[in-house]
Formats: sequence, structure tokens, C-alpha cells
Amino acid sequence: MVITDGADIASSPSPRLCVLKREEDESYGFNLRVEKGRQGHIVRNVVPGGVADRGGLRDGDRLLEINNRYTDDLPHSEVARMIKVSGHQMCLLVLDGEEYEKAVSRGQDIRGLTRDDKSFQPPRLCHITRDPASGLGISFTPLEGVKGQFSVSPVAGGAAEKAGVRKGDRLVWMDGAVVSDLTFSALTRMMKKCGNYITILVIDTESEKYYTQKRMPILPTMAVPYNLPYRARKLHLDSGPKGYGFLLRLEKVTSGRTYHVLREVDKGSPAEKAGMKDGELLLEVNGESVESLSHEEIVERVKQSGQQVTLTAISPLGLDFYTKLGLSPVLFYEGDAAAEKEKQSNVPASANSPQSPRNEMDALRKPRLYSLEKGPFGFGINLGCFPKGPGAVITQVTLGGPGQNAGLVVGDVVIEVNGQNVEEKYLEDVSLLMKKGGRSLSLLVMDGASHKKIKEAEAPSTDVTETEEEDDSYELTIL
Repeated sequence: MVITDGADIASSPSPRLCVLKREEDESYGFNLRVEKGRQGHIVRNVVPGGVADRGGLRDGDRLLEINNRYTDDLPHSEVARMIKVSGHQMCLLVLDGEEYEKAVSRGQDIRGLTRDDKSFQPPRLCHITRDPASGLGISFTPLEGVKGQFSVSPVAGGAAEKAGVRKGDRLVWMDGAVVSDLTFSALTRMMKKCGNYITILVIDTESEKYYTQKRMPILPTMAVPYNLPYRARKLHLDSGPKGYGFLLRLEKVTSGRTYHVLREVDKGSPAEKAGMKDGELLLEVNGESVESLSHEEIVERVKQSGQQVTLTAISPLGLDFYTKLGLSPVLFYEGDAAAEKEKQSNVPASANSPQSPRNEMDALRKPRLYSLEKGPFGFGINLGCFPKGPGAVITQVTLGGPGQNAGLVVGDVVIEVNGQNVEEKYLEDVSLLMKKGGRSLSLLVMDGASHKKIKEAEAPSTDVTETEEEDDSYELTIL
């Protein structure tokens, strides 16, 4: 399905909305690339007759949004992750490649092309816990003459209202089931069987009209979470004299599936200081999913991180919760609650909030200094550039090479080369400095996330979103 808005194609580029839906064992059928000398996330290798082809994607298209979130200024790894957690259905807003390049050459605001009418509100994913006295505090009314559509009525002050449900909301989804496929009697039976908890996706009527007009599905991946009982957690660990202080074991959980489990967290260790809890399940290492990795490969990823690593974990109950809903466990992270409250109250977070800029800056990782000696095949690293500005980032670390042995990881931003600051130098100049050093190389680097936060803190206040670093040689096959 392809929707094109805008009457004057000649004067204004027209993004297209492509809705992609795949079956359980089906791939989306396209590659997403960031290519040297070109800007944006580029659609390539669209399989003829595949999901992407049927959805309207074309070779060379630039990806602007995924599920209503702007992506043109995001790192490629983050965009890839957003696609992976989308599940079996997602909405992509794309722009023809030639139109994109012409717009960039004219200095046109790419983000402005996506704004159209964004006065609508995102859907809300609300988890309701039964109150012993008043129950779930919610009722549904079928819309007269409209099949599969239901209006929501929460009890004032009841459990549903406290969980973010509002009077007049439209019910979209309940415990993983799309309600447009349900009759009122089937919905009633689901309510009776739900027990003490229920998770629903709702949206206000005006926003629903917008989605309907644009022929867009309303998906949980687009939602703001309310009252969810479990969240994945990011743990930032700095290695100590005895390592990180935990064990990683391969164990079977109650469902019968095998997972990598975090065990034996040493008291006072970096793992304990990061908040690790015994029995949590490992989901990601440095943002990379471990689902398809062997135990040995995960250990290798941690070793490649050097003295610092970021792990994503969730409790077994949390994994069961998201699995039953048919959602990715890394869709929502712990710590989103402050952002949710801010959205609801429109009041900035206090200076003492865990989300405050001062505390965020305190938590940033410090730059790391490495000394490398050139091997038979060089230093064992590749550099990429930031297309919209100076700077260099490590895009590849050769297995077993000097770079990996020293502790460099993909995504590290180069701060200094042989003692000379290169943050304002372009890739060619950085490469030249590295060559001048001969067989020895000294690199001061910082992980990409910390570098971005520091730059954002230093930048003057602006209404324009700052562009993040991009990898100019990274290719991802979307499965």
C-alpha cells in the first residue's frame, strides 16, 4: 500500500507511506544501507514480489520515518534496531532517492517534509491491574453500524483511568489481539478470561481519524507505554581489577527455551554497581541482539568491548509478559516512566530526577586512550565519516587485529590521533594523520552515545534536531 500526499510534485518532494506486513517465517525483502558519498538511509536490493516490493519500496528510496519516528538523523545501528523490534508489521515513510538528493542540494529541511499534520497523539499501551474493590474499571461499547470498533469508558478514579485510559478512547488491541477481528461477544469472553491483568492499546478519536485518513495501522510499536509492569534495563559496566564480576550461563527457563542468564553477581563488583540482578536474562550486548548468538560469540563481544560494556537485560517474568503479548522485550526500557509523566503533565523533569541532564552527564563514560602497533594487515580498523559534519567514527574492527586487541569497538568516536584533536577534522585529514604516525598509533576515543550527549550539551539551544553520527560503510540485511 502506497499513499502519496501533496499536489505539487514539481515544487515539493512528496514522501510516500509504505505499510509492510510479513508472515512469521517471511523476510521484509530489502537491504538498508548507508553509502559513502551519499546521505540518508538507503533502500537497496528490493526483492521482486516480496513484502517490501508489494508495500511500495523502491531501490534508492531514503528512509525518513519508522512507525512515525523520524530516522534521517539517527545512527544506522539505531534505525536497524527499530526495524527489528517492529515485529511483523511496520509503517515506513520514504522519499524517492533523486528527490531526496535534490532537496539536500537545495538546502531544504528534510524533517519538514515529514511534518504534514502531526497534531495527532500517539496511541497508548496501557496495562491495567484489577482493583480488589472496583475491578478493572473499564467497559466497552460497540460502535453502531461499524464492525470491530469499540468505544472505551473507564470508571472515574478506577484502575483503567489510573493506567492511562481516557473516556471516549477507541480500543485497538487487547492482549495481543487486534479487536477489529473480534465480535463484541468474543471481546466480552476475552475480558472474562483475562484474570487480574489486561494490556490494551487505545487512541483518542481525533487521532484515530488521522490514522484512518492516512490508511495507517495503529501499532503497539508506535505507542507511549503506561503502567507497564516490566521493562528491559540497560546496564553500563566499567571493568574493575577482577573484571565485571558476574557469570554468564546458558540455562533453560520455565517455557523450555534456552537463554543466556546473568548469575553470581559479586558484591561490590562493577556488575552490582550497574544494578545487575541474579537471574536476569541477557537480551543485548552493546545494542546488538544476542538471540542468534552462541555463548562463545557473546563472550567474544564482551571481550571486544575492552574496559566498558553495555548489557540489556530483563527478568524472566518480564520476558514472559512481552512474549505473551507478541512484542519485543526491548521495545520499552526502564526509565521511560519519567518521560511518560512529562508528556502527561507537560512539566519538565526536576533537577533531581534520574533523567536530569546533570545526572546524565555524570553517568557519561570517559574517553579511552589506546596505543596500537601496525600488524601485517594494518591497524585492523576502518573509519567512517559524519556526512553532515567533521569527525570520524570506527565502523569496523578486524577480528584478532591490533584494534580489537587494544579494546577498540565499532561506534567509538575518534577524539585524538597521536595527541592531536581531530573532532573538527574531516575523514581524509584524520586518515592522513594516522598514516603519518608510521607503525605506531595513539588513539583517544569515546563511545558514540557519550560523545553525542556531550555535543548536545555543548550545542546552543535550537528547534532543529541535531544530526547524529552515521556509519558510511555499514550494510544491514533486513530479515
